[in-house]
Parts: sequence; C-alpha cells; structure tokens
Amino acid sequence: MQNTPFFQIHIVHNAKMTPFSGYNMPLHYGSQIEEHEAVRRVAGMFDVSHMMITDVEGLDARAFLRKLLANDVAKLEKVGNGKAHYSLILNDNGGIIDDVIVYLMPFGYRIVSNAGTRSKVKTYLAHTSQEFQVTLKERSDFAMLAIQGPQAIEKVLQVKPSWREQISQLKRFQGCEVEGFFIARTGYTGEEGLEIMIPLKEVEDLWKDLFDVGVAPCGLAARDTLRLEAGMNLYGQDMDETTNPLEAGFSWCIDLEDLKRNFIGQSAILSMRERLNKKQVGLLLLGAGVMRAHQAFRNSEGAVGLVTSGTFSPSLKQSIAMASVPIGTGELGEVEIRGTWQPVKVVALPFIKKTATP
Repeated sequence: MQNTPFFQIHIVHNAKMTPFSGYNMPLHYGSQIEEHEAVRRVAGMFDVSHMMITDVEGLDARAFLRKLLANDVAKLEKVGNGKAHYSLILNDNGGIIDDVIVYLMPFGYRIVSNAGTRSKVKTYLAHTSQEFQVTLKERSDFAMLAIQGPQAIEKVLQVKPSWREQISQLKRFQGCEVEGFFIARTGYTGEEGLEIMIPLKEVEDLWKDLFDVGVAPCGLAARDTLRLEAGMNLYGQDMDETTNPLEAGFSWCIDLEDLKRNFIGQSAILSMRERLNKKQVGLLLLGAGVMRAHQAFRNSEGAVGLVTSGTFSPSLKQSIAMASVPIGTGELGEVEIRGTWQPVKVVALPFIKKTATP
C-alpha cells in the first residue's frame, strides 16, 4: 500500500484510513455527514494525490491524443492553453478503460486519470504512443488537492491572494500555472471549486493554511455521497471495460463529428448506436432500506436492470442510486433490498445540480 504526500497530515487530523486503489486514503475524519455538509455549505478539501498525472509532449502529441481519446482534443484549441475537457479511453470493443480529464498546455497536453487504473493506463499509453513521436512523463513531483464548495475559491484566495487575477480569469474546466502550482476549476462533487497540483515542498503549508481559514478535511466517504448526488460516474462501479458508454450516459463526451479521426473504439461505438438496450438513470427510494451497488432493478413491465451505485443522500434525506435500466423504463420501478422488492421513482441525473456541465 502506498502513501500520498498528505499521509502524515491525515494521521495528525485523526483520519480513519482505508485501502483504496493501492493507497492508504482517509475514509473520514470523524463524521462523513459533517464533511458532506461542509462541502455543500462552505468548503471542504480532499486529498486526490492518488490520481495519475501524465504530461504528453512531442511533435505528434495532438495526433496521438486524437487517436487515443474518444473526445477530440482539437476542440481545446478554440479556447487555448489551460482549456480542459472530460474524455474516455476506450478499448477496441468500445469498453471504457478509464475516464480522464485532458488539458491543453503550452508544452502539449496533461492527462489526469484514475488511481485504480494506473497500471492499465500506463501500459495502454505506452503501447499506443509507439507509432507517434511523443514523450510521456508521469508527474510524481506533484500532489493534488481538491477544494470544493460554494466558498471554495474565496477560501483559496484568502491563503493565496496573489492568485486572484489568474483564478478570476478561469472558466469552468480551465486551468493555469501560477507560482509553480497548477490550478483548475474542476471537481467531483457538483460544487464550485478548484483542483490544485502542488509542488511537494508546499504540501504541508497549503493544507495548514486552508484548514486555518475553515476548509474542512474530507474523506472518501463524503466524496462518494457528493459525487453520487451530482450524478457522476465512478470507474469500476458505474462503468468499466464491459460497459457500453452510450448506455452509461457518455454520448456527450464521445466526438463523432470527424469520422476520419478514427479514434480507438470508434467502429465499435458506431455499431453500438444501432443496438442500445439500456440507459443510465437516477433512482429515489420510496420504500425502506438503502440502495447499494449490484442490487437488482425491475420496471413496471418486469424488465430487469442493475443498481450500479447507491447510498443514503445527506442532502435529500433519502436513499438514491444510479442504475442501468431497460430503455423503455418509465417513472416507477422496484429495487430488491435484502430479498424484498421496494418501490423506487426513476428520475433524470443529477439529483443535485449546482454547477454547469463542462
């Protein structure tokens, strides 16, 4: 098990640690609910240093990523350096190897991918890059901290007032370099906020300064309830290499405008469009219990589906879930909880919407 650069800080703050994707990570610091509510009301901070940052440089960097990624990096050039978008790395069958954020940088591109897919993505990047003149560099010299919540940006500016000009110019899903840091208006909670790549020597000071101005330390448990309320997929749970991305709500980040681009998985995606059987929805539990991943769903006609993520929502005060259900599913259905079928309402995602889709 590896430790992030924040590990000793987590211990000092009495975090309950848990294994996650090969890392020791904080589950919570005493109360998952209080951490969740801190992010919804004020601001919280999450150690996301377990994620992998990869810089892509070289003459063929653009061509390489147009081949590798389902979303077209050529679109980033319309905005310029620092612009980012959400994308997928697909296999030849159209299954999802990982979901990533990619930034246009002065030197080329920067990709942020998931911790649980680190080995797989590194291998896939290396293999795919062989036919291109590119250099791949993992940025292990950075830690990452996500500061999220309605007051997140102002809290950051309290401790880094010299960043005000740069941050004020950032739009959603855009980043910039300042004073050796990389700051971006991105996040995984549905709230406003920043994700900051931090030089290792600055880790302790930035955490302490943010804590001192009232930014609450938050763990994986709150991160999961927040992202689920925001209708955001979790890799390995809501999607994986067996998932049809069009059935999992990813049509918006698969660019089919230029079919000559021929990205990996493109032919499979075009075929998938002709045979869609499922759709991703939200579920609100009307009966007793809490919905969890892998529970069975059935609609009013008896057709079956599957809960992919479920929890009790601290904001809505009821159980919510994301599910893959038959295309024709209407407004009502049932979920099997401990051997009993409980009624659910089928709704569109997200459950809570506070920031615009990138």
